[in-house]
Amino acid sequence: MTRVCLIGEDETTLQYELLSRETAREALATYDLERPFENSLSLRTVSVGAAVSLLNDLNWYLTRFVDEALVQEPSVSDEEWLSRPLARQLRNGDVEPEETAQFCKIYGLERIGAAPQSPDDSDAGAASGGGGSSDPDASPKAHNDRAPENGGPSSPPADDAGEDDADRSGAAGPTYRLVEPLYVRRTDGDLPDYDLRDVEDTLVVRLTEAEYSP
Repeated sequence: MTRVCLIGEDETTLQYELLSRETAREALATYDLERPFENSLSLRTVSVGAAVSLLNDLNWYLTRFVDEALVQEPSVSDEEWLSRPLARQLRNGDVEPEETAQFCKIYGLERIGAAPQSPDDSDAGAASGGGGSSDPDASPKAHNDRAPENGGPSSPPADDAGEDDADRSGAAGPTYRLVEPLYVRRTDGDLPDYDLRDVEDTLVVRLTEAEYSP
């Protein structure tokens, strides 16, 4: 199974932003959602093609609320992740699995304590603004119910997402945050050690050459 992991922007509450909007909620409805890191959602799909298609379906939300969209394909690696552009190249046949390993960034994983409560208990009340009039889930009632902030409407009210939908994104166990990516290049099959700060673990994301050298 191919995994997808979405990491929210710092100023957003990702679980709320996705599960409170009907279009995104329906796109995610058939998946079992997990929360492996702070402000994240992850799920499993049947293939890298299905993962890329799902990310395309969610693109409106990804551009507004998501900092990183990652894909983990077992035929490539059981431990390392692919960036969305690299996963797209792999799906399209523009790159072979063995050609994906050269350019990477390594995130530090910092423990921040026990897993938070489900989004309807802890995240909804803290959801940030940022929706615009082009919101695909917007309706006159939804806009009337939103309080303006920084010149624009805030997120939809919490009751737009049912408790069952919000609860699906809970996850047991410790919670980690991704910190300070280190951009590296693999040499002779090895990656340099992460040395930006002391962390408990690391997460490797494989990149396209363009992402490595913007």
